[in-house]
Amino acid sequence: MRELPRHLTVDELAELFEGRTALAERLAETVNPLDSAASVIETLSEEEKLEALDAHPAIGARTGLSARSAGEQGADDDPAVLGELTELNRRYEERFGFRFVVFVNRRPKAEIVPVLRERLERSRDEELDTALAELVAIARDRWQRG
Repeated sequence: MRELPRHLTVDELAELFEGRTALAERLAETVNPLDSAASVIETLSEEEKLEALDAHPAIGARTGLSARSAGEQGADDDPAVLGELTELNRRYEERFGFRFVVFVNRRPKAEIVPVLRERLERSRDEELDTALAELVAIARDRWQRG
């Protein structure tokens, strides 16, 4: 595993965070961007936070995935699980107004279903904080795995 970097370019951060968002741009201006991500997120507007979350593909999506996302989401394509994820993702986005983001950590999609169900029961503020923390966990893992 690689050590966390002291500096990353906006392009490197865009790859880790799935897009050249305000978050990636602000992190590129910092020392130890992945360690300072939580404090940078606190400075973002609501719109910028949602932009960062919505840059990520939906769990269970089959199209529009980066090579990294496709590998992380795995190949378990049980139609029943994919259908349930599609419905839960729709309900989640309708309830919260942003994309469900979870650090899959190579778990099968079937293990994400109960996580998504549980997170649908949270308050919007709690869920926004959780989703952003998960986004950073994904980026850290991506960097450390290379």
